Amino acid sequence: MQRLKRNPKTGRRREAVIDPSLEKTLLSLHAAMDVGSFWKAIQQLLAAAIPNRLIGLMLQPNPILPMIARWTLPMPDEFFTAEPLENYIAAQQSQRFVRISDLFSNRSSLMKSAFYRRYMAPQKCAYGVCLFFWKRQKLICVIAIMRTATQGDFSSAEMNLIRQLYPQFLTALCRLRSLEREHSLRMDLEAFLSRLPLPTILLRWNLKPIYQNRAARDFCAVWEKGPEDAQLTKATSPIPSEILDRCRLLKQQWAHAQRPIAPQTGFKEDRVHHPRSPHLRATLHLKQLSSCGVAQPHFLIECEDLRRHAVLSTGPAASARLPHLVRLTRREQEVARLVCEGRSNQEIADDACLSLPMVKKHLHAIFRKLEVTSRSRLIALMR
Repeated sequence: MQRLKRNPKTGRRREAVIDPSLEKTLLSLHAAMDVGSFWKAIQQLLAAAIPNRLIGLMLQPNPILPMIARWTLPMPDEFFTAEPLENYIAAQQSQRFVRISDLFSNRSSLMKSAFYRRYMAPQKCAYGVCLFFWKRQKLICVIAIMRTATQGDFSSAEMNLIRQLYPQFLTALCRLRSLEREHSLRMDLEAFLSRLPLPTILLRWNLKPIYQNRAARDFCAVWEKGPEDAQLTKATSPIPSEILDRCRLLKQQWAHAQRPIAPQTGFKEDRVHHPRSPHLRATLHLKQLSSCGVAQPHFLIECEDLRRHAVLSTGPAASARLPHLVRLTRREQEVARLVCEGRSNQEIADDACLSLPMVKKHLHAIFRKLEVTSRSRLIALMR
């Protein structure tokens, strides 16, 4: 499985290299994008590298989240927290390898143990080795490899190969954790954007949409068809070509700079207006979602109808202070303003000269248009 190369100048042996037959499975390992593909790549790599009966994986990416356990054959998930394995992990922090037999004083003790009877004997396993992966002295991953008595214990050559594969697993694991962090950041951003009533679009670096709220879809329809035709049809409209072209220009500027643009030192935003209706405006932002600053940025696009803003700004002073009310009718704006003042439904009905059922109807429309679910969230959004 491994070869030793000799340095032609010194005659000394160089470090062992991994067999080229494993290159394809290693590429799959480093291409893993989630836990599922990571687990599949581990199985393929170990199946090609070392004879085994079964393989197990434990992931604990976050102390708050539940442990993830995977096995190629049925196995109780508490294997990774069972004694004496748990005691060994607690006492040997940062240790990278251990043979199952080393957890016991001798081979006879292993065969008589509850650990062997519960976890190894049912699968006809007699030997095993565990690989430990740590993050700041916290265990985040374990890979277990188990073998039958016929397959025998792990040889010195096989243990050397496992040591060579260890950094490959570690690199892929670190990349997976980085992707998970970026995914969490993106999900948090999408959750935030979903609460915004203003038209908002989020695009990947390749200009493929990640998120587009309902207000943004309406804006794209108005941009393409005009306000009258947009109201008559519910067909979806693509993101305007003028906006995408400006995004491509930002990509060129970012690539020319050859580094992520920091908001305080680079361009903050760019704007594009409709060629025939300049009151329709889109503001483009480059956002770096990856905490490590390596991944390419995404495009955050905020859409505005300036003419509608201008009409609303001539209304009561309260409306100017509440820009999120732009999607509401005048009566709905009045009801929302009274809600923000802490009025009850009956008080709103009395002040606005409305019936109580009509107040509830207006509130339902406000919640639907602004995509909020309670009065407290409406008040928080308006402030």
